[in-house]
Amino acid sequence: MITTPNFEKMEGLVEWLRAVPFEVLRDGRLYNAEELYQGYVPSTDEEEDRASFAQCYDSRVYQHFLSQGKIAKNVNESVARTFHDHAIHTALKAFLAEHDPLRCIGIMGGHAILRTDPMFARVALLSKRLTEEGFFMVSGGGPGAMEATHLGAWMAGRTDEEMQEAVRTLAASAVSFKDRAWVSSALEVMHRYPQTKYVSLGIPTWLYGHEPSTPFATHIAKYFVNSVREDTILTVAFGGIIYTPGSAGTLQEIFQDAVQNHYQSFGFASPMIFMGKSFWTDDVPAYSLIQHLVKNGRYKNLLLTLTDDPLEIERALKDFQQMISPMKKTPYKKCE
Repeated sequence: MITTPNFEKMEGLVEWLRAVPFEVLRDGRLYNAEELYQGYVPSTDEEEDRASFAQCYDSRVYQHFLSQGKIAKNVNESVARTFHDHAIHTALKAFLAEHDPLRCIGIMGGHAILRTDPMFARVALLSKRLTEEGFFMVSGGGPGAMEATHLGAWMAGRTDEEMQEAVRTLAASAVSFKDRAWVSSALEVMHRYPQTKYVSLGIPTWLYGHEPSTPFATHIAKYFVNSVREDTILTVAFGGIIYTPGSAGTLQEIFQDAVQNHYQSFGFASPMIFMGKSFWTDDVPAYSLIQHLVKNGRYKNLLLTLTDDPLEIERALKDFQQMISPMKKTPYKKCE
């Protein structure tokens, strides 16, 4: 039975849901750059540019998120975030129903990789090639290797020279996501090289809202709860995950992915590809450790590749497609 005081609490909840600066029930829609950065008008005047960016949708939601606490203390705010993230999950499920999840490829790696770093261009070119080969890319939707992933997908169908020119344009305006023109330079490249043919999926979070979401992702599933977001990235990349050099977050993703593959949580194991032999065996020997654990029987079912060769990466992903084609189905329905 709902008592009168409880009705009053529910009325307060409804008012809260109406007042928050984000759309609580999204009617089956993921975000895109146009919506996240709605209200932002880039300017050469630094003060005007910062003021405009602070008023865009994404910035206003992030400031509200901080003001209410990264872990909300107000139950009404908790409910609002839960409703929002459920709506994003529903929209993501609809997106995957329209695209073959088994051709979804994840690229994980450091958010701090600069646009001038050779690895940035390598990831972008790899993503471009895989997108042109009929895969679609997913990442955490932020800067660094994540931005490179979606830049490559955005530039699919264009020449490698145009791809390199896009990288140069980005680097000339802002080397790091900490630089003021990071978003505006991405929007400039998108305007110069428009495309409507290819898709990519970014899955960022407001927990790391100080890192802007890359505009290059055509579909953006932005969550409040990072743990849900992390698990979702690893889950939807049914076609395999490519690990580029990164730090703590990338390491967490490697071992979380290894658990899913070990137990074949969704009926099969997907490829785990480590891009960067020296990094993953010497600098951060995660690959060596996983290999050791496989040999000792601690991990089973893992499909491991260690390489610096983008063609070998492509071959490993295509071999997996051939292997799994007899059992072709929609695995995403298993994790609803």
